[in-house]
Amino acid sequence: AMALVLTMCSAFSLKKDHSKTVYAFGIAASFTDTVVYFTDIQILDSAKVSKEGFLTHRDLYSYQLKNYVEDNGLQQNSTCMISFSENRKKLEKEATKILSKYKRNRNTTVTRIDTDKFHFIKPEE
Repeated sequence: AMALVLTMCSAFSLKKDHSKTVYAFGIAASFTDTVVYFTDIQILDSAKVSKEGFLTHRDLYSYQLKNYVEDNGLQQNSTCMISFSENRKKLEKEATKILSKYKRNRNTTVTRIDTDKFHFIKPEE
């Protein structure tokens, strides 16, 4: 009986990390500016999604975009959002839907931020 308990406990402690690839894109907008900036869909390095479905450190990824936009003089007082998914196709549909809403407004200019200029990096823990 003791060997059985020991075998069961060690089997659970040896479970592998089944993390999946997480994709994300960001949007930066300001109430005082007519330009909306967005990133390409990117793979988040070593990102994890909690059991509840939330991206860990999602606020820090949003701040990365906010800092980039403000530090490069693109936009001040921006509000940044990150959208993520483990399914790239699903995220592409969401990005298209969100960006089309901005593009419908003729007073708004939608501007892409190239991946070679900005990419999300894993936040330090």
